[in-house]
Amino acid sequence: MENKQNNINEEVILDEEINPCDESQKGHRTGFLGFIDRTADAFYNFTDNTVVRVVLYVILIAAVLVLPLITSNYIVQIGWNAMFYMLLALGCNIIVGYAGLVDLGYAAKFAVGAYTSAILVKTFGWNFWLTLPVVVVTGIIAAVIIGGPTLRLRSDYLAIVTLGFGEIVRLVAINLELTGSASGISGIPRPSIFGLRLTNIRYWYYLFIVLVVLFVIISNRIKDSRFGRALTYIREDEDAAEAMGINVISYKLWAFIVGTVLGAIAGAFYAMQMAAISPNSFQFIQSANILLAVVLGGMGKVPGVMAGAAFFSIFPEIFREIGEYRMLFFGVALVVVMIFRPQGMWPDRRRGRSKKRKKVMP
Repeated sequence: MENKQNNINEEVILDEEINPCDESQKGHRTGFLGFIDRTADAFYNFTDNTVVRVVLYVILIAAVLVLPLITSNYIVQIGWNAMFYMLLALGCNIIVGYAGLVDLGYAAKFAVGAYTSAILVKTFGWNFWLTLPVVVVTGIIAAVIIGGPTLRLRSDYLAIVTLGFGEIVRLVAINLELTGSASGISGIPRPSIFGLRLTNIRYWYYLFIVLVVLFVIISNRIKDSRFGRALTYIREDEDAAEAMGINVISYKLWAFIVGTVLGAIAGAFYAMQMAAISPNSFQFIQSANILLAVVLGGMGKVPGVMAGAAFFSIFPEIFREIGEYRMLFFGVALVVVMIFRPQGMWPDRRRGRSKKRKKVMP
């Protein structure tokens, strides 16, 4: 009974510490900022109803599944690209959103997976599906090499190290003959599944739906586990977490490994779909976009991270007809969100639960 009470108190402490939308932690905002908060609260209250959520999920799932059947290949390609960014953002969210680490070289992580799979398939004639275990092992090795000696550093220094690692991977790919040098690797054979060769973008669209669902399940399982709660404590106050007996370095390294492996897996599928990769695909701008998608959607919030990734991939395409001005509008939209909604676009769903617990707890 005592252990159960301690677990409840631990959850309440977590809610009170990490909830950015709790009015007990910040003053009541007025004007336009207050309007933004009230809009987020209204959205939360509307979707807090189970029936409403089920209806919205059914509509969303139906729209996603039907899209390739009623649209052109161009629209399907945009949808596939959005889901690819979702995979990367979900992987980066393990490192940045859950563990609170700053990673400016996430593009290198999916580059490791992309080149590993591409080399094994194109150069050595492996079946793509057999390369995935090797991709996982390669991702673990890369995470341990970069994370082992550097995760003792604070966020500023870690950001510099990950940025350097991203550039090192890209430069190595440019100079190695095995990776195709600056030209990269082209003509990668596309894989088959149950005898069906994945040559149509619509096949890849549905395959990536499955991948997104798997990544979401993994993210939610981590978030709701003891491992996820430990990462939350570390993110909020590393010194306090260490004083409580949490092995900070070990948990941070495991978060780094999981995030890297997810990125490597996404990179492997990216290489197969594109049938060609080059070092230009893994520049720093890619890492910045992935990180911004996590921050924009809301660090640690799985639906928010997915929304941020979709925004980054779809918004520029909507305004493609106005040429270079679309990037101006894109930048303005980012600035507006970061100023008026710094905790991310997605509202915090734990606000209501935190308030309810405060009422019943002595």
